[in-house]
Amino acid sequence: MVNWIWLFFITIGFLFAAVNGRIDIVTEALFEGAKSGVTVCFGLISVLVFWLGIMRIAEQSGLLEKLAVLLRPIVTFLFPDVPKNHPAIGYILSNMSANILGLGNAATPMGIKAMQELQKLNPDPKSATPAMCTLLAINTSSITIIPTTIIAIRMSYDSANPTEIVGTTLLATMVATIAAIMADRWYRSKELKQQQLNPPIHSSEENKSA
Repeated sequence: MVNWIWLFFITIGFLFAAVNGRIDIVTEALFEGAKSGVTVCFGLISVLVFWLGIMRIAEQSGLLEKLAVLLRPIVTFLFPDVPKNHPAIGYILSNMSANILGLGNAATPMGIKAMQELQKLNPDPKSATPAMCTLLAINTSSITIIPTTIIAIRMSYDSANPTEIVGTTLLATMVATIAAIMADRWYRSKELKQQQLNPPIHSSEENKSA
């Protein structure tokens, strides 16, 4: 669907430029956009490689393990329906740790692996479980102490002070995370009430047979 939306915008842009005789502007914008994309990518690569190296050092020194220990009670609270020793917990902890350090590119593979492990606990593969919804909400709104990617983009565009957004980013992500957790808890309680009012048919049949 997203591909069709982008195709629509591109087609409209070309048609509008052709009607107004400004195809040259579109061509110039295409090359300028490609140039900017390459420039920004190189800037991102350098910063991300640096922070990924820092993260590897933190992992080798045991810092990430200590961070995971601090986050484990929070993860246990947020994911009460996932067994404590399940592999999904480890991936969730890694995902949250990477997001806190602003390493979204490093957090994504861990989030995908966590989803795959949560899917193994899913009784209905066609619908998401509450734990999967919680992970999606937390991953999207995660508290970020160091917004590495945004800092890299600001550096690529010669920002006078690329790190000045650290405070506002931390505040914004804290508010977003609190809102996500509150919404998740509300929907979980709503689903629990619905299950209590409308218990599954198969469970009642098993009770009758017993």
